Amino acid sequence: MTDSPATAVLDRDGLDALVKTLIAAGRTVVGPTVRDGAVVLAELDGADRLPFGWGSRVEAGRYRLVPRADGAAFAHTSGPQSWKAFLHPQREKIWDADRTADGALSVTAAPAERPSYAFLGVRPCDLRAIAVQDRVLAGGHYQDSGYQERRVGAFLIAAECTEPGATCFCVSMGGGPAADAGFDLALTEVADDLGHRFLVRTGSEAGEEVLARVPHRPADAWTRSVARSAVDAARERMGRAMPEVDLRALMGDSLDADRWDDVAARCLTCGNCTMVCPTCFCTTTEEVTDLTGDHAERWQRWDSCFDLDFSYLHGGPVRASARGRYRQWLTHKLSTWYEQFGTSGCVGCGRCVTWCPVGIDITEEASALHDELAARLREQERSGGPQRKESER
Repeated sequence: MTDSPATAVLDRDGLDALVKTLIAAGRTVVGPTVRDGAVVLAELDGADRLPFGWGSRVEAGRYRLVPRADGAAFAHTSGPQSWKAFLHPQREKIWDADRTADGALSVTAAPAERPSYAFLGVRPCDLRAIAVQDRVLAGGHYQDSGYQERRVGAFLIAAECTEPGATCFCVSMGGGPAADAGFDLALTEVADDLGHRFLVRTGSEAGEEVLARVPHRPADAWTRSVARSAVDAARERMGRAMPEVDLRALMGDSLDADRWDDVAARCLTCGNCTMVCPTCFCTTTEEVTDLTGDHAERWQRWDSCFDLDFSYLHGGPVRASARGRYRQWLTHKLSTWYEQFGTSGCVGCGRCVTWCPVGIDITEEASALHDELAARLREQERSGGPQRKESER
């Protein structure tokens, strides 16, 4: 956690006042709440809808809510949704086409919605994910106008992580439990003998203006110290870690690894990992018509590289096997994303591990690929030169 020029403390009433202030300013406030046995993101009308007293226990392929005695609101791990669902929605209309009375065709672009969002409880890994999607969808050569409209003016309130889960590995991806940039306000939750409260730091002028309209008190040294210690301790309690190697080189040197067959035997190619991933951005388009044939619409919707038809070209899919599709996803996420966007496509949130039906672990797969490559290199050294596989001859 880093100190910023303006720090304050909110109590639970102050947190509710923050939500009400944002709503009064015309913003749609979205934050975590409990529904259907999970922490999900939904519109909030007050802070009382936050998951106070609930945490989560996660493992590969497993997610369970657990009660907490301290009443914490942000002591849960990431749920199945990310903020991508609001900034880059699952389905979005692109245009309408209508046949006029004289038989001509009229095409009208669907107006891009520009909601005034305020996101409450954004984890540091998700702040990084939003920054990645900004680069892909707003800063790249092919920009998504709908994303840009929704992203402009979105007010981000981070919640620093003090309770990492067993599937979290943000530190090994260059991130961490502290919010260092990309937020308007950052909260660090503290619950001890002095009460339940939230240390607040500002990260923008907009954040300072909002904080000034909310009842608060200056931050005291004890709350600062406790908050800093809790975030620092979380850094040391990550449940998983990527191997400490050059992942870009590892993926490039492992295209023919036997490990791809192992993971393909387990992978259902269901695409869950891409749906819950906060950075995956692939879409397809579809046209729908009414029964008269006089009206048609084009819609953009999420797609997945695990879908057999995702790489369909002139009579068949380019990647017909589960091996090929999983390898495409992992190598793009950890390696070739750099060539396209200058950054990794993984922020270490662990959602793909938690929500995989068969518990495939991206960190385990990367480690296995590294071990296989290291063994192959050792064998080459013993034999005096590179050995080609039978499939390469």
